[in-house]
Amino acid sequence: MGMTITEKILAAHAGRDHVEPGELITVKVDMVLGNDITAPVAIDQFRKTGASKVFDPNKIALVPDHFVPNKDIKSALQCARLREFAKEQGIPHYFEVGRMGIEHCLLPEQGLVRPGDVIIGADSHTCTYGALGAFATGVGSTDMAAAMTLGEIWLKVPESMKFVYFGRPRRWVYGKDLILYTIGHIGVDGATYKAMEFCGDSIENLSIDSRFTMANMAVEAGAKNGIMAADEVTLEYLRERAKGPYQVFESDPDANYGAVYEYDVSEIEPQVAFPHLPSNVKPISEVGELPIDQVVIGSCTNGRMEDLRAAAEVLRGRRVHPEVRLLVFPGTQQVYLQAMREGLLEIFVEADAAISTPTCGPCLGGHMGVLAEGERALATTNRNFVGRMGHPKSEVYLSNAAVAAASAVKGRIASPEEV
Repeated sequence: MGMTITEKILAAHAGRDHVEPGELITVKVDMVLGNDITAPVAIDQFRKTGASKVFDPNKIALVPDHFVPNKDIKSALQCARLREFAKEQGIPHYFEVGRMGIEHCLLPEQGLVRPGDVIIGADSHTCTYGALGAFATGVGSTDMAAAMTLGEIWLKVPESMKFVYFGRPRRWVYGKDLILYTIGHIGVDGATYKAMEFCGDSIENLSIDSRFTMANMAVEAGAKNGIMAADEVTLEYLRERAKGPYQVFESDPDANYGAVYEYDVSEIEPQVAFPHLPSNVKPISEVGELPIDQVVIGSCTNGRMEDLRAAAEVLRGRRVHPEVRLLVFPGTQQVYLQAMREGLLEIFVEADAAISTPTCGPCLGGHMGVLAEGERALATTNRNFVGRMGHPKSEVYLSNAAVAAASAVKGRIASPEEV
């Protein structure tokens, strides 16, 4: 019996010729990631191990991105912990404010994620890197501490599920819509501790930015990881970025899958996830009249150039509805700079949007966009649980960037076709 791409990567990092779903294995890691919320806890646990040095300073990345620029004294102290630990351990991949970005946009951009790698991060959306053909998964801070100490992690080999997408997408349909549609179909627990493998001609023709979006939200279906085989689109993205050699893995024709789903993307409209689950989706044509108070464009899900370009295309020459706040968060400083060079930031400002430095702030109700009681937001983020973006009696809806921009103009959730 052959192996899936996930199984092949894990086998290689476990020093094995073959692994099977359900096996407990120990694998070597290529990158360990922490942010300003999770890394301080991991640092405390690292100290408790008695170790004085991390296993390899070059294989650790620390990214303060959740409460930065620091919103209060507590967040300032958290970030100071990262800064001091990076200096003490000689960790080169510490990204200070002004040089940082939202972690899951930043690491691929910096060439720190490559096909065939095993990456663990103390953040659930670490699965984003599966878009480059890597095994990437989120872990707790204690596991992060162990990996920083030993350079390896213990895990169970996940069973793989195959998701095949075929056909040509409609106008204004992106990776965000494909993954929301998929989560709506299988549910938020439909892939619990499974590997979601995305393939098909629609994926082959999908932009790298949309691929990141799909892999990012695999965890919203409960998946251990999301993954796509590296192809020419991937290799082109890596050509001037990848720091070091890498190995491309592909699933064997006779690999075993726990389930196989096929989707004709030509039948998929832009999707909107209603409160309070990412699986509670409706096509844009069935949303109805839903006025909104705030729109957020950005996050590790949709803060890349494709997203900003789509939003700018809709907003060009238009103004945000007078009763709506539009907040734009470029994913990294490089994305911010590219958007500036292309004139996108000018479009946003002229439309009355507020543009922020890269931060996860509003996505988790941290800062720079917290909702009040009774307010309704449409966001390009990944989660819409109760109280996710602020007050427990607020509501969060999820969409792609083009729908978000159109909704900011109309003052209600709307299709780009309407503007």
